[in-house]
Amino acid sequence: MIDITWYIIITFMLAMYAIMDGFDFGAGIIHLFFAKEEKDKQLIIKSIGPFWDANEVWLLAAGGILFFAFPTLYASSFSGFYLPFMMILWLLILRAIGIELRHALQNKMWHLIWDRVFGLTSLGLALFFGLAIGNIVRGVNLGGVIDGVSTFEPQFFFLPLWNSTLSPFSDELGVIDWFTLILGFVGVVSITIHGATWIVYKTNSSINKKLKQQIPILSLIQLFLVFVSFSIWHFVRLNPFENFLKYPIFTIFPLLMIVGIFGNIFFNSFKKDIIGFIFSSLFILSGFISTSISLFPVLLHSTNSLNPSLTIFNTSSAEYGLIIGLKWFAVAFLLIIIYTILQFKIFSGKIDNIDYGDY
Repeated sequence: MIDITWYIIITFMLAMYAIMDGFDFGAGIIHLFFAKEEKDKQLIIKSIGPFWDANEVWLLAAGGILFFAFPTLYASSFSGFYLPFMMILWLLILRAIGIELRHALQNKMWHLIWDRVFGLTSLGLALFFGLAIGNIVRGVNLGGVIDGVSTFEPQFFFLPLWNSTLSPFSDELGVIDWFTLILGFVGVVSITIHGATWIVYKTNSSINKKLKQQIPILSLIQLFLVFVSFSIWHFVRLNPFENFLKYPIFTIFPLLMIVGIFGNIFFNSFKKDIIGFIFSSLFILSGFISTSISLFPVLLHSTNSLNPSLTIFNTSSAEYGLIIGLKWFAVAFLLIIIYTILQFKIFSGKIDNIDYGDY
């Protein structure tokens, strides 16, 4: 039971990171494609300025929990996904540099360079996190099995960025194939919507009118991509919806995903700007929970029959350590929640008049 508790915790922490830092990435994408005037660019950065670095605490906390609760999975993932993890790390670093250095010099060329860095890294991160989900639900070749023989230890693997066929059915899988790319596009569209709803909620930018027109269109694209990904999922992995058939009550979470999408399809019927952001957050949260339910108890599927999948039971730490860790987690989690509430309370409402650096 303690293993399941930590599985729920890691799912929640990753979902919260996607929601909290997701609107930062989305704001960067909006900054790249929609913000043309300097005042709009500054407003977008102001909208995430008090939040973006604190939001990354959720990622650090999720990584720490993974290391503590499921060390075998941590070792396997950081070995097998070494290349994309390094790329994500550099994207995170460059994005932070882009935000901070933009204000170091009042020069149009200087601003243009760091605006592009900020926007492109945000786009890249949204794509890579979508690809990450795609790799998790597709599975990996644990043990590096070639011609029926493991080339690594059973829990280890290595993925190049892509293979020559871009096929999810290849023996030598890559991070990018046509299936994971679809999930990557779902990630980009979803994060873009999330960022757009955040900017509308937190600013009075001149691009808000345009964003209000684009959010329903992007939501229709999101609905189509989600439908496509669900339709082809069972071709890539056998019985992905088995847990929902076994426990029908859990179908409420995929339904909440659809509610989140349709909420933003009718975005312009809401009187309060925060409603759209709530719906996009609902989609992300219920999407993570739905994925976790589908995978349970597996953490990383094996695409070969020789080596078993990594589950919450064969990758977890000792029960005693998990029980003690749960007590300390409760304290740390309470501190994060208090800090987040205070942060949103202090910077509540529109923040157009806050200068970057006031906080």
